[in-house]
Amino acid sequence: MDAVIEVNNIKKRYKKRKTKDIIHAVNNISFTVKRGEILGLLGPNGAGKTTTIKMICGLLTPDEGSIIINGMNITDHRLKALHHISAVLEGNRNLYWRLTVKENLEYFAGNRGVSRKKAASLINDLLEKFKLKDKENELVNRLSRGMQQKLAIAISMLAESDVILLDEPTLGLDVETGYEVREILKSIVQDYNRTIIISSHDMDVIQDICERTVIINQGTIVTDDKIENLLKLFEIRSYTITLGNAISTKQKELLTQKFSHHIYTSDSYVTTLEIDLARSEHIYDLFNILKLEATPVESIDRKTIDFEQVFMKIIKGERSNAIAQPS
Repeated sequence: MDAVIEVNNIKKRYKKRKTKDIIHAVNNISFTVKRGEILGLLGPNGAGKTTTIKMICGLLTPDEGSIIINGMNITDHRLKALHHISAVLEGNRNLYWRLTVKENLEYFAGNRGVSRKKAASLINDLLEKFKLKDKENELVNRLSRGMQQKLAIAISMLAESDVILLDEPTLGLDVETGYEVREILKSIVQDYNRTIIISSHDMDVIQDICERTVIINQGTIVTDDKIENLLKLFEIRSYTITLGNAISTKQKELLTQKFSHHIYTSDSYVTTLEIDLARSEHIYDLFNILKLEATPVESIDRKTIDFEQVFMKIIKGERSNAIAQPS
């Protein structure tokens, strides 16, 4: 897949109003967005993510570096370049609340230069696709937040741009509508051949619909990788083992010597051992310790890691440690 967006060494600085100190909001960020992918653009508050998004959308101009959209430099050919990107930056705030669903779509279609004949077909298709057909004559201010969000995304489709940038598209939605929006975003890529950049604090959404993510922290990129690779990188070989009886003092000593992290609990109801293994073959060392006293094993459960845990580890700078950790 070729790149539809290229971000090359962009920088953005601000001066504090009182002290006049220079703040490097974005410092030498580079990444590409491939045509037909859903890219997660993530970062904690104050990381430089929002500034980066605004520069991609042409709302801010980089102090240094360049942003290329479909081969056009956004600085030199701003209007032509921005013709290829649509954005829903603040959820449903880009809607006219006193117009109906269909009137909103008709207005924005006309605003984007779509002919009436083409608009009628396109709007009908979007109403069906986004399951808004039965709400087409409803005023926007009477819609649920989920319906408003779906309409905002549908409107972003009217320009038929190559790239759609979405900021927190599932924020505040109920579980059912949240899943519905996820499926809509997947279908936008599959059925309409669009590219999506999504910024979200809902890590379940990122893990579900994105193949790759760029994570920004303190104005720089801390990772740019496939989510699958990041999950594998931070995969924890952590087990909860339920035992048939308590372990001996000698076994406790051996566990402490061999395993840096383990938690042993025992009461009149249940005896458990929670343990992290640095290497997969260390499971045999654990079994050998349990075998010393013929300690019965009732069950073994392996813990799994989700992308929210991965995100927090990366932000805390643990990726380099994970890379150095033998597998």
